[in-house]
Amino acid sequence: MLSSEQILSVMREEVHHPASTRELMQVLKIPREERPAFRRHLNRLVADGDLVQVRGRRYGLADKMDLVVGRLQTHPSGYGFVVPDRPLEGTTGDIHVSAANLQEAMHGDRVVARVEHIRDGRAEGRIIKILERGSARVVGRFETGDAGVSFVVPFDKHILSDIHIPRGETLHAKAGEMVTTEITKWPTGARGPIGRVVEVLGDLNAPGVDTQVIIRKYNIPDAHAPEAVEEARRLTRGRPGQTIEASRQDLAGRTDFRGLAIVTIDGEHARDFDDAISIERIEGGYRLGVHIADVSHYVREGSALDQDAYERGTSVYFPDRAVHMFPEPLATGLCSLNPHVDRLVQSCVMEIDRRGTVVRYEFHDGVINTAERMTYTAVNAILTAQDAEATARYRPLVPMFELMRELFQVLNDRRRRLGSIDFDLEEPEVILDEAGMVEAIIPSERNIAHRIIEEFMLLANETVAQYLDESDIPSLYRVHEEPDPLKVEKFEEFVSSLGYSLAAPPDGVRPRHFQKLIERLHGKPEEKAVAFLMLRTMQKARYDPRNLGHFGLAFESYTHFTSPIRRYPDLVVHRTLREARRKAMTAERREELDEELPEIARHTSEMERRADDAERELIQWKKVRFMADKVGDEFDGYITGVAPFGLFVELIEHFVEGLVHVSTMADDYYRYLEATHTLRGENTEKTYRLGDRVRVQVLRVDMDRRQIELGLLQILDAVRAEQGRRRAPRSKARPRRERVSPPSAGRSRRPPSGRRKRSRR
Repeated sequence: MLSSEQILSVMREEVHHPASTRELMQVLKIPREERPAFRRHLNRLVADGDLVQVRGRRYGLADKMDLVVGRLQTHPSGYGFVVPDRPLEGTTGDIHVSAANLQEAMHGDRVVARVEHIRDGRAEGRIIKILERGSARVVGRFETGDAGVSFVVPFDKHILSDIHIPRGETLHAKAGEMVTTEITKWPTGARGPIGRVVEVLGDLNAPGVDTQVIIRKYNIPDAHAPEAVEEARRLTRGRPGQTIEASRQDLAGRTDFRGLAIVTIDGEHARDFDDAISIERIEGGYRLGVHIADVSHYVREGSALDQDAYERGTSVYFPDRAVHMFPEPLATGLCSLNPHVDRLVQSCVMEIDRRGTVVRYEFHDGVINTAERMTYTAVNAILTAQDAEATARYRPLVPMFELMRELFQVLNDRRRRLGSIDFDLEEPEVILDEAGMVEAIIPSERNIAHRIIEEFMLLANETVAQYLDESDIPSLYRVHEEPDPLKVEKFEEFVSSLGYSLAAPPDGVRPRHFQKLIERLHGKPEEKAVAFLMLRTMQKARYDPRNLGHFGLAFESYTHFTSPIRRYPDLVVHRTLREARRKAMTAERREELDEELPEIARHTSEMERRADDAERELIQWKKVRFMADKVGDEFDGYITGVAPFGLFVELIEHFVEGLVHVSTMADDYYRYLEATHTLRGENTEKTYRLGDRVRVQVLRVDMDRRQIELGLLQILDAVRAEQGRRRAPRSKARPRRERVSPPSAGRSRRPPSGRRKRSRR
């Protein structure tokens, strides 16, 4: 049977027009018995965006017809962007679609767009076909208009139309309550969408409702399928998972690691433990064991639990709760590597020399019994603070932690030599009160214990990926492709204006060039802003059945193996790794994986982005509510983004970002200079640049749009002073006719400086 790549290759060389299935089978000489599989291949190629089905049920090469398949993202102002499934050559990214060219498509739809022209790397086009509708469920505010007409105002401002709710379909919702609706009729050219209320969430300000709204907005399944729950109940024999140990039957044939000192190291509030560590000093280096929960032993492919987990793709972690990929009896019980109980694992045991090179490795189906459930805080207290109490409490394990630190440094040095990019930026941690409101926002700690575990997990993931690649076994890889040269060129143009450089051509940049720039920026005021822009310059990491390498880590092979409780791709990797070790993969199984893995990769990548977006939006919403009583307060901040409409500023004290709209910068006319990410005054030549430190005042907190409006204090004070002078009564001692000097002569005026001096932290 021809592969997808072979089908595309033959179509490029021998089929010079959109062709029907029959024509393609004739040209490709597909035997009758292989035709059902061939049709599945065509459907997969259409789903992947390589082929587009046009009128007459004909299939054509997308790039030959200037067609692109992708997901539509509409803007509250009415226009939209199609995010291509695959990068569009010669462009900087997405395809702009004007409001008139959206047709009947809605935000979240998977569509076919025709690219009509490309200017300066920016593509513009129109929607020509809707392949797949986005979520039919929309969360929003229930309202009642004139004559009893009911409608729902979508919470998501990207959904441009209110949803009409007919009589009898309101579920007795009250005006102002948050509800979930189901679209029963999609919009047409003559009317908007029609739906029915399927759930009343309640008052938006009630505890927990904000989290429920975000869960519904992103269509995250909140309850597990009944079949999956029942399956989990049978596996745990109806008792809490923590009390269940592996049975004798489960232990048969497994490598016994229970004689080793093995620990888990996680956060204080973690409840699901994927990974555990063992370590020994050996001649010439170290033996590191990374033991990962063997979820695949319990969750069989195609089972109810498997299907439920696949739909979710990943666990989602909100500030006040988690939405687990598996039911809790598995996620925090039977599969979790809880202390002092026997647990099944897949183990990656590596022998590492003093240069950080893995010289030998083994994979095992194993069983462990962890000695302790350690926290990052406790391990850091032992290694960094030499805390007497913590050291005494865990005295038998202290040499183990010291050896971990030693190996961490060896591995970290090795990655640095490779050029691996290591963003070590301060991240915020949201502290909630009992009502779910933000009490404080503090910098999250990333101590030596975090870094140790991260380094060990990276090495295990790399080792597994290398083995799968060398074994030529179909599997999933975590890939991070090289950045687009056009984006690198724009990034270089910006950092050059700050006096820095990547010191490499845009099409020849390597990870080490970015890493060296990060090292030069360390501790500088512009460090964080440049790092964020650097991240936006790079491709997004994703899953793919092809080993395309990981640019950011500077690894030739990389996958996700270490978190099967919370990431579905890790579960896939566990299954294929076991098949590779047992040499049990048949030709039929290989063909099945070749067919299924591209869609698994696409779906799980999308689910990962959905989870990230949901977590980010809820935190932003809580931050906005946290600032509601701080209108009029003044703060220091850094400019984290520059746009034609204003400046994005992150407050240093609270890690909260707000917008300084250009309309509040009333001391001059400001022009946006894209190349240098600056706003510059036409008359004063005052310049505001990415990374600049500024003093701002909170002007307004818009809860509906979930935005914080800021004003630059320097400009606000100057404008207010000017307004005060204009309103002041004229002195009777000095008649107006005696004033002969120009209006500005009596005031000092700052001469143009060309560039504002940066204040440093």
